[in-house]
Amino acid sequence: MKVIDELLEQAPYLRLDERLVTTILTSTLREEVEKAGFDRVILGLSGGIDSALSLYLAVKALGKDRVIAVRMPYRMSSPSSLADAELAIEDTGVESMTIDITPQIDAYFESMPGASPLRRGNKMARERMSILYDLSADYRALVIGTSNRTELLLGYGTQYGDTASAINPLGDLWKTQVRQLAAYLNVPEQIITKPPSADLWEDQTDEKELGFRYIDVDRFLYFWIDRRYTREQLQKLSFQDSFMDQVMGRVIRNQFKRTMPMIIKVNPRTVGIDFRYLRDWKG
Repeated sequence: MKVIDELLEQAPYLRLDERLVTTILTSTLREEVEKAGFDRVILGLSGGIDSALSLYLAVKALGKDRVIAVRMPYRMSSPSSLADAELAIEDTGVESMTIDITPQIDAYFESMPGASPLRRGNKMARERMSILYDLSADYRALVIGTSNRTELLLGYGTQYGDTASAINPLGDLWKTQVRQLAAYLNVPEQIITKPPSADLWEDQTDEKELGFRYIDVDRFLYFWIDRRYTREQLQKLSFQDSFMDQVMGRVIRNQFKRTMPMIIKVNPRTVGIDFRYLRDWKG
């Protein structure tokens, strides 16, 4: 796809071996779901590229009959997002449902009309995840995550909302790599090429809200995180100090979102500190 090739020309070191990565993600996803004792998975489908890629990976790993997609629009959600989600559902043939979250969101904020867009967006994200986990119990289906590596590092997500899941196939993929892999797996082009958006309010886009392009921050994070470049080395790559300060500040400030809740140690073997076993530990 031309748009993907143009992006990767700016950062060829981000290019994936699509076949190998797909094999790793799908085989591990299938293995972890089954080891957890589940036969099916469930995920929220927004109409954006991240949830679409998670859907296509889940179908490739488990088959369409073992995947459930849930659309959870709010009254201000873009009709095009709903249409794009429906396109992915039709293309994959998975079971799906649509649950309007408007009544519970509006009821909660009825007495707080001055609530900020941030609060409203966080509430929507957590309401959607609450619904997914409820349906998970009903359908005996493990919740699949849709947050990519760029978003997780930047803290661009809601704790216990869209960043929550039982297993996340995208969490080690830069946003640029998400687009590359989506193209490889034949996610509909209109989903891949549209501006990424959390669809929380009219004309909202990720890059407008963040203040920079994903390709630029992916390039920076690659050298800073993966290559462990110093500030001086990063400056030699023409990254501006103001940009570096902004991104580094976000990554450091949002570390709490990427860790399990802190347990203050009192006893000899504390969960997550001294008492640590694999998630499929059988005793």
